[in-house]
Order: sequence, then C-alpha cells, then structure tokens
Amino acid sequence: MHFLPDERVALFIDGANLYSASRNLGFDVDYRNLLEFFRKRAHIIRAYYYSAVLETDEYSPLKPLTDWLAYNGYTLVTKRTKEFFDENGRRRIKGNMDIELAIDMLDMAPHLDHVVLFSGDGDFRRLIESVQKKGVRCSVVSTLRSSPPMVADELRRQAAQFIELQDLAPKIMPDPALREQAMQQRLA
Repeated sequence: MHFLPDERVALFIDGANLYSASRNLGFDVDYRNLLEFFRKRAHIIRAYYYSAVLETDEYSPLKPLTDWLAYNGYTLVTKRTKEFFDENGRRRIKGNMDIELAIDMLDMAPHLDHVVLFSGDGDFRRLIESVQKKGVRCSVVSTLRSSPPMVADELRRQAAQFIELQDLAPKIMPDPALREQAMQQRLA
C-alpha cells in the first residue's frame, strides 16, 4: 500500500458495500481504527460515509453508527430510501448512493492528490477514470477473497492501487481487548 505522508487524501466509503464485503470476510469494521490507519499514512482532508436510511418510525440499527460517524471525523451523506412495489407486487426498497458519491468525488478532485474508494461496484469505473484524468491517484478498497469476489474486475484494473480488504482487517477491526472490556462494563 503506497501513500505519501503529505498527499491530500479523501476517503469515499460506500457504506452498504463495505458492510457487505467485511461481513463476507467475517469481520466488523471499527471506523475509528479505519480513520486512524489512514491518518497515519497521509493527510486526510475528508472521510465521507454514504448510506441510505430507512424512513420508518421503528428504531434503525444504523442510527448509532451514523450518529457516531457524524461526531467523529466523518462527513455523513445519507438519503432516505424509497419504497415501491415491483411488477409481482413485492415490496422493494431502493436507496442507491452512487450519484452522491460521484458528485462529491468530482467536486473534491481539484483539492486532492489521492482518493480512496471503499467499494467494489463496477459502476464507479468511469468515475475513477475521470478523476484520474484530473491528475488524482485513485485507490480502491474491496475484496477478491470473498465468494463471489466483491470487486468488479474493471474497477480493480482502473485503479492505480487495489487494496485487499482482508489485508486491512487486522488494522481496522475492533480491538478484541477493548470489546471484552466494554462487555465487562455492561455486565457490571
């Protein structure tokens, strides 16, 4: 993994995609560890986290995470999901954040030396190509080691650097000792 200490870097995290990839690899992401990992390697200008949220009166399990991210160094970008019924009458939920991520990356490109995209979605290949034409290095974080692989081949090939998520896992997972300590405190 190659980062220059003085390069201006922004992280663009496709929340649903990173969640799926890490779950398929069998680990949780500690977003404090993730941000610290990259801050030790480069000058982080911004860390974006993109997530669609359900519009419901019920409690959302995503709410504690999004609240924590918003208060701890992340720029949270959300939008409400849309509910619709397909041709078979089944209830479907749509909440794609690709356009928001693409616009933010293009807007930030003139102020950056390097972008790091946490997604394996092949739809982002053209975005990465466009940002590279502006002179910005692009890294993609996803995984080939899940079954099936979570990164589109064309996206991986377009990136200047592909970072295997499983290789990052030991550095961005929750610290087991801290997790055990928190569990003990809850039980006390």
